[in-house]
Amino acid sequence: MPTVKVRNLKNKEVGEVSLADAVFGVELNESLIHAALMNFQANGRQGTSATKTRGNVSGSGRKLWKQKGTGRARIASLRSPLWKGGGNVHGPQPRDWSYKMPKKMRRGALRSALSERLREGNVIVVDEFGFKSPKTKDFLEAVGALGLVENRKRTKTLIVDSLDNANLILSSRNVEKTKVTNSYGLNIYDILYHEKLLISKAAVEELNQLLDPKAESGKSEVEEAPKAKKEAKPKAEKAEGEGAPKKEAKPKAEKTEGEEAPKKESKPKAVKKEATDNE
Repeated sequence: MPTVKVRNLKNKEVGEVSLADAVFGVELNESLIHAALMNFQANGRQGTSATKTRGNVSGSGRKLWKQKGTGRARIASLRSPLWKGGGNVHGPQPRDWSYKMPKKMRRGALRSALSERLREGNVIVVDEFGFKSPKTKDFLEAVGALGLVENRKRTKTLIVDSLDNANLILSSRNVEKTKVTNSYGLNIYDILYHEKLLISKAAVEELNQLLDPKAESGKSEVEEAPKAKKEAKPKAEKAEGEGAPKKEAKPKAEKTEGEEAPKKESKPKAVKKEATDNE
């Protein structure tokens, strides 16, 4: 498990933090990183480029001259792609370039890129980005103290911290070659584009939980356990219900009582007989 020294904004060592091997100790996989980068760029395309066909170009639709007898080439319309100012053939049209990439592949590319940045020595863990007020001057002093300015030129820096830190966002938004994001918004393009990564101590713990495959499998097992307990209850109820037919004896008894009811109907028949005798 690699360990990295934790520094403050004055570039003084404050302590150490351990990084997960499953996140920051992965081998370099260039093909996976390339596939994730192509997917990210394709999903970011607007897809609004378009050319005008002969149906969209302005111009008359009448036939310029008769088909035969002029000695010139036959022509139907000025909008033909053979003429200057005519429509375009097989040009680009608006379309959706985005496509889905498996979640495991995207997270694997992030782990590989982060591990390579760590091996290069371009990952700096900061205790916290605590600015008392949103001032660009204070931010530039902190960046310069951390050694991110060489020959009066700032290196491309990606800061990973909570987006609730308003002073950090306001202090850095006017500085070129600098971007602030959180651990949930980290993407493969930003890791490859920026040379240095400034990660807060809290963001490191979040990345260990988000990108660690073992942590994901542990959550799934915990979620499946209560489901098994819930399913055990209906099975027990079914077992108790097997002895319930004894209670159903009551409706059977009611049916037997109902069968005796026709005997009471014999009285009106007897009345009819007496009526015939009186007649």
